[in-house]
Amino acid sequence: MSWTGALWPTAALLPRLATGAEPQPSMHRWAKGLLPALGVDLTIEGHPRPDISLWVANHLSWVDPVVLMSLRPMGTIAKGEVTGYPLIGRWARRSGIHFVDREDATSRAAALASFTASLLSGRHMLLFPEGTTTRGERLAAFYEGGLRAAFELGLPAQPLRISSPAPHYPWTGDETLLPHLRTLFATRTPVTLSAEEPLHSADFSDADQWIAAFRAALSPRSSDVS
Repeated sequence: MSWTGALWPTAALLPRLATGAEPQPSMHRWAKGLLPALGVDLTIEGHPRPDISLWVANHLSWVDPVVLMSLRPMGTIAKGEVTGYPLIGRWARRSGIHFVDREDATSRAAALASFTASLLSGRHMLLFPEGTTTRGERLAAFYEGGLRAAFELGLPAQPLRISSPAPHYPWTGDETLLPHLRTLFATRTPVTLSAEEPLHSADFSDADQWIAAFRAALSPRSSDVS
């Protein structure tokens, strides 16, 4: 594993974004190339449904979107700090990702409006309702706007639970990114993606029950916690 292996997928992505290529397929190809370069060995349990437009996942690491976007083209909401990350950096804003400042109500509203418009247009989307990464022992509080929007639109959504026995896989905002990257490059990292059954909004009497069902589906199992 080396920086060179990770830079090749990124270098291949940039010209396509710079020429205005459709961002979601370009990011999908980038993620497929970057994931093995990062040393991630992905195991999929269950069946991620390509016909379900909204995938909903728990959030352990900045690598989570790479894991999920390697499976299909889709957009997502990300915190604004992502634009400063190595390997993505200044090019992230060209990718079709909706960025949000979680502390700014106006920014949150704008990101939610863009996210909803993407769902209405038929685009495949990825949602991390926790809005932040955790160590995986328990879910953080949900930012509920995205799930409530999907409920109001009458859309189904599929919960996908991410877990890893590797203690270095989770990455939180209190940690420095570059040391985390060096550990990834030096270590094989097993990651499991457990695809739960899709949840259909029509099966729930209100949005609160719908959100509770996602919390139950995404909550860590005893075998998930390292």
